[in-house]
Amino acid sequence: MVNNEVFDVVMVGAGPAALSAAIYTTRENLSTVLLEKGVIGGLAAITDWVDNYPGFIKGIAGLDLAENFRQQAERFGAKIELAEVSQITDEGKIKRVKTTDGDYLAKTVLIATGSDYKKIGVPGEKEYYARGVHYCATCDGAFYRDKRLVVIGGANSAVQEALFLTRFASHIDMLVRSTLKASDVLKKELQKNPKITVHLGTTTDEIVGENNKVTKVVGTDTATGKKKEFPTDGVFVFVGLSPNTQFLKNSKIDLDEVGFIKTTGDLETNMPGVFAAGDVRSGANMQIASACGEGATAAHMIRKFLEKP
Repeated sequence: MVNNEVFDVVMVGAGPAALSAAIYTTRENLSTVLLEKGVIGGLAAITDWVDNYPGFIKGIAGLDLAENFRQQAERFGAKIELAEVSQITDEGKIKRVKTTDGDYLAKTVLIATGSDYKKIGVPGEKEYYARGVHYCATCDGAFYRDKRLVVIGGANSAVQEALFLTRFASHIDMLVRSTLKASDVLKKELQKNPKITVHLGTTTDEIVGENNKVTKVVGTDTATGKKKEFPTDGVFVFVGLSPNTQFLKNSKIDLDEVGFIKTTGDLETNMPGVFAAGDVRSGANMQIASACGEGATAAHMIRKFLEKP
């Protein structure tokens, strides 16, 4: 099936960058459709609490912020469709966006698919995924009321999620491969929380379970070389993000060595008329506010591109 309408812009993804861009493109009467395969709002929607987005002095729940973005974009006329994009091809003045629900035609494309949680690649991680191994505290933390947990990671996201999990867990062992890389504010919060024990210089070697349930995590103390075991009912992994660009492998769009999309200063990719913004872009700051700013900039660049003779 091919949608015969040629949109001014098709946006791949419906996170903060795309929704922000859509507010600007639709206000300028550019026909806009957003294609999303998962959660509208992206990772922002499954973040428990956002404390550093401007304008909300007391913070705001991530789900509420994402819903505000969606309603505002739709108020100006943006269309949001649930579909998974498999390829983008350049047909001259028209770009073809292939999806699970057929093809969409567009004069320009904005890729704003964001990033996903990185995996640590140890034995047991894949086997016990969703049966004791998780990547979203907001989604799965409530299953572990009065249980022991292991949190893996030492940057801001790991500390934030560990603090959130203390609402449910009886105790948390936090395994940090080297040193804590979180902000000073979060480090102070961590030190004040009696439910969390931080184990610096501790690797994660294996996630062990029996009867389809996680029972412990095996690690190594890098200072002594000794193995350590951490009995647990569940494991939450927060070791960074990887870009959602797998669908671009056959699209001839340049990616960097990690898989993020390369762009010019105008946020345009090497494929004319195709732009990228937000966490999927090489050099992005991985912040909601930054993604929104890039979305607004991308909308401006798209309009300029469409005005070319």
